[in-house]
Amino acid sequence: MAITDLPVLVDADDGYGDVKNVSHTIHLYEGIGASALFIEDQQPPKRCGHMAGKKVVPAEFMEKKIRAAIDARKDRNALFLIARTDAIEPNGLKDALQRAERYVRAGADGLYVDGVRSKKELRKIGEEFKGFPLATTILEGGGETPWVAPEELSDVGFSMILYPTTILFRMTKTIQNALADLKAGREMPKSEAVDMKTFETIVDLPFWAAIETKFQGDEGEQGDGPLRRVLDRLAG
Repeated sequence: MAITDLPVLVDADDGYGDVKNVSHTIHLYEGIGASALFIEDQQPPKRCGHMAGKKVVPAEFMEKKIRAAIDARKDRNALFLIARTDAIEPNGLKDALQRAERYVRAGADGLYVDGVRSKKELRKIGEEFKGFPLATTILEGGGETPWVAPEELSDVGFSMILYPTTILFRMTKTIQNALADLKAGREMPKSEAVDMKTFETIVDLPFWAAIETKFQGDEGEQGDGPLRRVLDRLAG
């Protein structure tokens, strides 16, 4: 994909509609270079996988979507298709496992079982689909699934783990702390932030400065172009 050389896993919701929409979704994401995506069996209106009140579509409807996705994909080696089930909360683990088995038979490359409620359930899922690519979510800060370290999840059979709130919640707390410090007139704690040089490395300033130098001549040399001047102003 355009923003990274790393493999990208895409949340494709429920495929955004029926089998036609699913096919179109596959074409789009495969075309832009996504490495993997998952579609789920929730019924609209969609909810977070760890929220109560979810409903799921009939398993046979989800199977049709999976088959449509498989058929729409041009290169199996380029796009990995994961089927997600949210059936645990509304229907229980037994139904979720039965659905997962049907989704595998429909052609899914991997399974994503969301809303797992205990380590016991994680072990059960791992046993039922031993050796098959499995994913789940650890939603820190209020999710259904208890905290489990990646190594432990791997030991019980999971190869993909999503931590969707970990960075978001920590970032939110950092913003709150920064605003509180500004309001109180306190200097930024150096231990809680990067410095300018580190930031320049993260945003790859030398790469952009080289472009300035190449196309703008002297004003871009030595990192003294517009980008450098903006960063200098930001630094005070």
